[in-house]
Amino acid sequence: MSDMRTPLRRVRGMGSAHGGTDHFWQQRLTAISNFILITIFVFVIISLIGEGYEGMRATFGNPIVGVAAALVIVSACVHMRLGMQTIIEDYVHGPMKWPLSICNIFFACLIAGLGLYAIVKMSFGV
Repeated sequence: MSDMRTPLRRVRGMGSAHGGTDHFWQQRLTAISNFILITIFVFVIISLIGEGYEGMRATFGNPIVGVAAALVIVSACVHMRLGMQTIIEDYVHGPMKWPLSICNIFFACLIAGLGLYAIVKMSFGV
């Protein structure tokens, strides 16, 4: 049975991987959130110039600063994973494509976990 749809209709909203524009928008939204969150984070770091260790722990002990730092880590790691996924999908061919995709996911999760652990440790003084 032949498909009577036009080529445009067959792919509307879906790319060759049937993911559509979701990946594109996720990458753009994480880029915007990174810009905003990292700008805030830079101002926090600038305000810590000249402070000692206790001043830094007190700053990160503030729930707003701690949550903002955690959001920076999560947003940056999601953005990093999406960017590397695009590179792997576009430039890696053959049997290494899937192992590299899996390693990409695990690496992003590892970095996010270590960063969040550091924030929790500074915030709660554990």
